[in-house]
Parts: sequence; C-alpha cells; structure tokens
Amino acid sequence: MTTFEGGCHCGAIRYTLTDEPMHHALCHCTDCRRASGAPMVGWAMFQEEALSVTQGEPQEYASSEHGRRFFCGTCGTGLFYRNAENLPGIVDTQVATLDDPDAIPAGVHIQTAERIGWMKDAHTLPEFARYPGME
Repeated sequence: MTTFEGGCHCGAIRYTLTDEPMHHALCHCTDCRRASGAPMVGWAMFQEEALSVTQGEPQEYASSEHGRRFFCGTCGTGLFYRNAENLPGIVDTQVATLDDPDAIPAGVHIQTAERIGWMKDAHTLPEFARYPGME
C-alpha cells in the first residue's frame, strides 16, 4: 500500500494518506482560487478513510452550502476539501502540501470555464530557476 505524508507550512498539522489517489486535478474554479490566493489548486482525491491527521487539528470553513475546507489555524495553509453531498466518502488533499508533491502527477485541468484568461498560456512564459538576477 502506498503512503503519502504532508503538512502545513508551519508544521502544526501533519497528515498521512494510505492508499492510491483516485486522481490529481488542477482546479481553476473561482472558489478554489479565492480560498488559496493562487491561480489554480492541485487536488488529489482519496477515499476519506485513507486520511489520518497525525498531528494538530485542522480548522474547518464552510466555503459553500455543502463544501468544507480544512486549513491550519496557525499559518493558514489550506489542506483538505470535503463535500458530503456531492462527493460522499471522498476527501481532496492539496497536493502542494505533500512532503513529495511530485509523487502524484497532475492528470487533468478542471473548471476551466472559470480559469483566469492568462493561465491558459502560462506554460509559455519565460522561466528562471530562481528569482531573476539572483541565479
């Protein structure tokens, strides 16, 4: 069985996932963008029983009628999403909070109807290994 570990920015919350993800989707919806402050969020979907919070206790925020977002109350890092109405028994985990985010490659873009226009071609922008001028 595969095990993934992760946590928040400050280290107050740690978690383990013991199963294979159902998928990893890059979500462009307005709700995810506003909650994260990022142009998209990578979510790995797991069966709820795969998740164990091993340290700390995430805070819960009702981001919509049925959607629940979980985050670190100390540093604010977004961690999990649940929607018992639309996705019963499922938990989405923000992939960037994994200790090894490369372990679960993204497979699809979703909610692209709400994507920020400039994100469609973001992969064509110039790249720098570090902040420009400090390489």
